[in-house]
Amino acid sequence: MEPSPLRRAVEAGRATASELGLRADDVVVIHNSDRIALRLVPCGVLARVAPSGHLADSEFEVEVARRLADVGAPVAELDPRVEPRVFLRDGFAVSLWTYYEPVGSQIAPADYADAFIRHHAALRQIDLAAPHFTDRVALALRKVNDREQSPELPDSDRELLSRTLGGLSAAIGSDQTGDQLLHGEPHPGNLLNTRRGPLFVDLATCCRGPIEFDLAHAPEEVGKHCAGADHDLIHRCRALNWALFSAWRWRRDDQMSDRDHRRAEGLNQVRAALDRCGLG
Repeated sequence: MEPSPLRRAVEAGRATASELGLRADDVVVIHNSDRIALRLVPCGVLARVAPSGHLADSEFEVEVARRLADVGAPVAELDPRVEPRVFLRDGFAVSLWTYYEPVGSQIAPADYADAFIRHHAALRQIDLAAPHFTDRVALALRKVNDREQSPELPDSDRELLSRTLGGLSAAIGSDQTGDQLLHGEPHPGNLLNTRRGPLFVDLATCCRGPIEFDLAHAPEEVGKHCAGADHDLIHRCRALNWALFSAWRWRRDDQMSDRDHRRAEGLNQVRAALDRCGLG
């Protein structure tokens, strides 16, 4: 978020917690993009704050978290001291979560895989209406193909992303017999190393698809600990995921930090992943 809406969003998060009886003397911005994550001190809350236009996404994330907590999934939990819902304040949607102190050590591939397997076992236990991953790809493809929404995307790169998104989505999504609920983006940035063990966060990306779509977000070593995974499919999903990442970065209104570097990185990763699949 830009400085002015960021200040309003920070205050919306702080004021929401305070009105619910949670002491928030200090606020630390942990993440700032199209929505923000705030650590509220000393109440031990992580507030996720998004413009109210993202209300449906915020409510979906809260519902996913609530259902997964009921089946013991390794996910970050909503703050138990307040009602498990999204609060509206000053044009922002605010949800309140437990804050977990990070543990410094890196998560080993075997531990990552163990959390991944338990998370997907829990996802299979809940019944939830969620989009198919191909729906997310279709949205990204519209952004790429609309020059008004991605005006700075060079023509050659636009063709690359359009071809990759459309072709791989159709190929991977053609057989849905093994699809299940997925996290959607279980990359290392969405797996916290805590005293309770690894916990997944950012649950608004939950969708349906093959488990390899999720494995393609994890470090490559993780897939080697997941019996039965189709490694050729993982490679194709990895190319698709990098194309999705790139599509979001080239949006006119994307607010991720260091966007120019991430744009270049994303396109390079798409090409490298396609080469590895023999599709370059």
